[in-house]
Amino acid sequence: MSFEQILQALPDYVSDLHGKGKVASYIPALARVPAQKFGVSLHTLDGRVHCVGDSEERFSIQSISKVFTLSLAMNMLGEELWRRVGREPSGNRFNSLVQLEYEQGIPRNPFINAGAIVLCDILLSHLHDPKQALLDYLRVLTGNPEIGFDEEVARSEHETGFINRSLANFLKGNANLHNEVEAVLDLYFHQCALALSCSELARATLHLANGGHSPSLNESLLTASQVKRINALMLTCGLYDAVGEFAYRVGLPAKSGVGGGIVAVLPGEYAVAVWSPELDPSGNSLAGGAALEYLTLMTGRSVF
Repeated sequence: MSFEQILQALPDYVSDLHGKGKVASYIPALARVPAQKFGVSLHTLDGRVHCVGDSEERFSIQSISKVFTLSLAMNMLGEELWRRVGREPSGNRFNSLVQLEYEQGIPRNPFINAGAIVLCDILLSHLHDPKQALLDYLRVLTGNPEIGFDEEVARSEHETGFINRSLANFLKGNANLHNEVEAVLDLYFHQCALALSCSELARATLHLANGGHSPSLNESLLTASQVKRINALMLTCGLYDAVGEFAYRVGLPAKSGVGGGIVAVLPGEYAVAVWSPELDPSGNSLAGGAALEYLTLMTGRSVF
């Protein structure tokens, strides 16, 4: 089957899953997103684009944004980054305070909340206006100057982010946060509130399937070594505490977010993004995971 045929079959393939997951409710702005939304966009390195469903509608990418802040932080600190954050799967909820305490303020990896908060602290220390720098980076990656933050989601995150405040204060108490807690959290809440469509997300991550070289920009954004490390972290840490199950079923480096998005890459071939707001118990898109499993089954292609 061709990519076009596979994507066209996906809405029917996942239709039985609608109603079996739950839209994220702990962030009020996300709870209002229609549960039946479904979109997929796949971009190949040779320039082909395949889309289905609500692939052009923007949504809050939430933790998918951590891929982009990690890229920026790696460019700033290099290997020094790993003195402040680990590289191992967490095996626990993405906002576990118990794990952070057990590990004395060093987050297990950059994709759990505590790790991403440390990345935001790094950006604050190195950039005059980190929110604008993050927007500029996404606008370059997508080729769209209209990329922005969903301010309603950012406010909702700020008003309900009590556990994230606990994580940030614990990091500060363990000398792993160098800036003021509220400034770091403001950046963190805004990065989670970035709004992109599936098409924009797939384009923004296509360089991760190409050794750091962006086909659309015809320039290298990351080194091949950096891309290897980011993809390895996506494969081992990108799906919260369900990374093993996702690797078993799908077999692609990927990053999910509680907004219902998942972005994945097959090095040397394509980047794909899927959006379906209903989540499984681990916080990953239920239909999105099934769609990506179908894609790798029908193509017979994964990293394994």
